[in-house]
Amino acid sequence: MGLLDKLKGKAKETAGAATGSDSLREEGQAQQRKADEETRAATARQEAELHERRAERHEDDERRQQGT
Repeated sequence: MGLLDKLKGKAKETAGAATGSDSLREEGQAQQRKADEETRAATARQEAELHERRAERHEDDERRQQGT
């Protein structure tokens, strides 16, 4: 979703610049910023999930060690 929004935003920004429409240009820029933030959020979620899986593995290791 982020990449498609980024491309649409760039197209709007370019069209706005070409036609002299400040509002269309600004809308395109805003759409690109939104896409960037959505990409950052998705990356952060993936990283958090990775850390959660690692923590679970460490917990499993700890339980095995306590059982011996």
